[in-house]
Amino acid sequence: MPLALLALAVAAFGIGTTEFVMMGLLPQVAEDLGTSVPTAGHLVSAYAIGVVVGAPLLTALGSRVPRKRMLLLLMALFTVGNLASALAPDFGWLVAGRVLAGLPHGAFFGLGAVVAARLVREGRQARAVATMFLGLTVANILGVPAATLLGQHLGWRATFLVVSAVGLLAMAALARLVPYVPVDERQSLGREVRALGRPQVLLGLLTAVFGFAGVFAVYSYLASMTTEVMGFGDSTVTVVLALFGLGMTGGALAAGPLTDRALRPTLYGSLAALVLALVAFRFTIHVPWLALVTVVALGAVGFMTTTPLQMLVMNKAKDAPTLASASNHSAFNLANAGGAWAGGAAVAAGWGWTSPTLVGAGLTVVGLAIAAVAGLLDRDRGTGEGASRVVAQSPLAERPAAGRQVSSSSPASGS
Repeated sequence: MPLALLALAVAAFGIGTTEFVMMGLLPQVAEDLGTSVPTAGHLVSAYAIGVVVGAPLLTALGSRVPRKRMLLLLMALFTVGNLASALAPDFGWLVAGRVLAGLPHGAFFGLGAVVAARLVREGRQARAVATMFLGLTVANILGVPAATLLGQHLGWRATFLVVSAVGLLAMAALARLVPYVPVDERQSLGREVRALGRPQVLLGLLTAVFGFAGVFAVYSYLASMTTEVMGFGDSTVTVVLALFGLGMTGGALAAGPLTDRALRPTLYGSLAALVLALVAFRFTIHVPWLALVTVVALGAVGFMTTTPLQMLVMNKAKDAPTLASASNHSAFNLANAGGAWAGGAAVAAGWGWTSPTLVGAGLTVVGLAIAAVAGLLDRDRGTGEGASRVVAQSPLAERPAAGRQVSSSSPASGS
């Protein structure tokens, strides 16, 4: 695999850390800024709003900017947003900082996935995309727990200062390792918008919204489940979250080669496995060691869905994949918000802390049904695909430029 994928993974690590760390810092932020924990919880929503708005907006604005330069600009905006969060004088400014930090999230992952797929030869593209996403999963194993501990001991502002430093490190890695990737001369905003409106792309986005919502219906309340149902103490919450992240990493590693070999079967299988794991958690949660095993399994099968979903929308958008790829991350964040809301509504209705498991299973069943309908439509039209390969058919019409270049006929690596 090219070293450029390492640079993308470092950036993904920083983005993943800042996205999820707020959940562990809410008590410190609330106390420091004189507000309640539920009110401080709006900071999680503020970041998600930034992602949903920023993904299509920034992708559209940067549609004619060379890919490497756009990645650097997006990471610079991410760094500024986290620095603004660290220096925020009050709650309102912190909300603004969180929105600003979230704006480049979807556009970066969307564009990064397209660039990653074009760095390798056909047949290894899903593995390249999954390698970038490894940074996101490692953030949940190391970044989020470490950043949470840092915030608890040195204050939450120190956490965002460190994340800003990670952003600067990622910019340096991108500048040094990512080759020059020009804009396809045939690419235009109109073409990207038309690709986003294709039925199979929209069905892929809907699959992400409902299928992945099942993950966050449970993950959002995993800390409370750990203490209220599993019977562990507060100090164990970080360990449980790290186990979930460990499962996510395993799922990401498995998803790449499986998606390269058979995209839709991998998607169907991971969604079906997620339904089974969510239902099983409803019962295993009462047996501590079984509960921990199930947490790892939930992380694995939940995140195994992300690579095939990412490749699916990119493939169906064909020669205009960037906006569709970025919008997929808007869909994932809608899933985050919707899953958290649905799981919380079940708890608020008095159904107990285990109820989000069944709510999540129901949401994932809807996602699986949408994926199955999309697959049947593909089969009827004779357009079903086995492996993730369409992106490679988008040639990069390059003009001579200094530095390394990437083209569809000359990968940046021999991998």
